Amino acid sequence: MAFYDEKELQGLGFAEIGKGVKLSRKTSIYNAAKISIGDYSRIDDFCVLSAGTGGIRIGRNVHIAVFCGLIGKELIEMDDFSCISSRVMVYSSNDDYSGNALTNPTVPSQFTNVRHAPVYIGKHALVGSGSIILPGITLQEGVAVGALSLVTRDCDRFSLYAGIPAKRLKPRSEKLLEAEQCFLEWSVANDDPHPLHQHRQLP
Repeated sequence: MAFYDEKELQGLGFAEIGKGVKLSRKTSIYNAAKISIGDYSRIDDFCVLSAGTGGIRIGRNVHIAVFCGLIGKELIEMDDFSCISSRVMVYSSNDDYSGNALTNPTVPSQFTNVRHAPVYIGKHALVGSGSIILPGITLQEGVAVGALSLVTRDCDRFSLYAGIPAKRLKPRSEKLLEAEQCFLEWSVANDDPHPLHQHRQLP
């Protein structure tokens, strides 16, 4: 996988770009001036980042796997340590399927009835392959969404969801918060986001 180097990243016109970012040369970027990417985040091949007026904000240590899309007019935010697996689509805009309006961007907006609403993917959230997140959705901290799910409602913190539409199945462990603290302490001590050993052992 070929990534842009630091100098090239700085020249792409992002609103903000952190250190250690890995962005595939095969990613499609639209409206880069509305996109910010935090430290040590990674975006893999064939992703589409299409920012509207609300922009796209990606935190630190975020992973966006191959063939994903973040698309829409309103803000899409992925908080620190969140990740979306391959072929996940996140939309902050969605057509009206009722038949009362036209439904694609080849006609002026007065003939359509597109819904726009921000999407928030919380810290440590994980979205499984092939899932879809619709406008206005909040995945709270630590949410995990199973593969091939359709997320139509907000998801509660540290819970596992799956299905069409996605429903809460069970709680998710919060032990990863301890791992996060260990990692951050190690990173500060070593100035390196990818430890080969732990700064301190998990309890």
